[in-house]
Amino acid sequence: MLIFGRTKSTNKFKQMKFILAPDKFKGSLTGLQFCKIVEQTIKMILPDSEILNLPLSDGGDGTIEILEYHLKGELINLEVNDPLFRTTKASYLYIDNIKTAFIEMAAASGLALLKAEEQNCYYTTTIGTGEVILDAIKRGVKTIILGIGGSATNDCGVGMAAALGYKFIDKNGFELSPIGKNLSKIHHIKTDNVIGNLNDIEFKVACDVKNPLHGLQGAAYIYGPQKGASKEEIALLDNGLKHISKLFSEQFNKDVQIIKGSGAAGGMGAGSIVFLNAELQSGIDLVKQLIEFDKKIYDSDWIITGEGKLDSQTLSGKTIKGVLASAKAKNIKVATFCGALDLDENSSENFGIHYTDAVINYSKNLDDAIKNSEKYVKEIAINFAKSLIK
Repeated sequence: MLIFGRTKSTNKFKQMKFILAPDKFKGSLTGLQFCKIVEQTIKMILPDSEILNLPLSDGGDGTIEILEYHLKGELINLEVNDPLFRTTKASYLYIDNIKTAFIEMAAASGLALLKAEEQNCYYTTTIGTGEVILDAIKRGVKTIILGIGGSATNDCGVGMAAALGYKFIDKNGFELSPIGKNLSKIHHIKTDNVIGNLNDIEFKVACDVKNPLHGLQGAAYIYGPQKGASKEEIALLDNGLKHISKLFSEQFNKDVQIIKGSGAAGGMGAGSIVFLNAELQSGIDLVKQLIEFDKKIYDSDWIITGEGKLDSQTLSGKTIKGVLASAKAKNIKVATFCGALDLDENSSENFGIHYTDAVINYSKNLDDAIKNSEKYVKEIAINFAKSLIK
């Protein structure tokens, strides 16, 4: 039986193959730093071991760095509109040999682009994200992967769509500004000026959120408060989302409310489905596909993964869950090195984790854990490697 921080003892030793597949420890270690520390440590104790670094991300912030590492793409920089229609600089990853772009919505439409007093999704737009998409299309991409975490918006993607040629018309025939406040005023969506080759592009949206578009579990009520909207504005935003959902059904024959994830990123999930004909997919699954993760882990003995905190939420759609799925399919053992641990031994075993340890088990307190995570991850790796040759 597994004991936390230990494995079964064995007298039989063979050359072992390890896959290092962590996510970042937010605010502490990047996935690449984790790999470097753990590889060097294991090599000290098991010098004949084979180690392959396959750092991962779940499609959120930091994914561009991971894909750039694996796929050697080009970082494209451009100027776009921020959530309040001001000029800002954004970037995306362009991978020429597979004609694919990875775009993080947060780069152009993220909450982090605004000062605290500026944050209010009643007035913000995703037009900058649309401008990044447009640039990638003009560059000749065939596939666009859109990560939609960290948004400052609740406009159901109408800003993004406006940048691609969609027009949102009120009952008097006037074009509306594409912000959350105006969703309930949209009478008709004009499509005759949409860029001609939009339907030729395959869009995949990295989305692990399951919220519906509107209602008490929808985009406005769940995420509106953290994006600066008042109670009154949240109710108005929800009415706007309900209104445009009906319009989507009438004009595009798409009932987005029944699709899980349509409420992600202030309704960008729904907007992507309607305006881009996109498919919502698990972020970690998309990243694994792009880097051919399942192919590369073949014939390995252990996958070592980890992130800032291991708990039930981690195992409901994020990186470690994706690693466990791949490992189980190929009967590979999994070790998790995390910042903090909030799972008991039985839960870990039930999820298919064979070894687990946490930085917090070694540090004095949380502040020490964050500041000295490199030192403590090394200690975890030492104990893990030694346990394999006892």
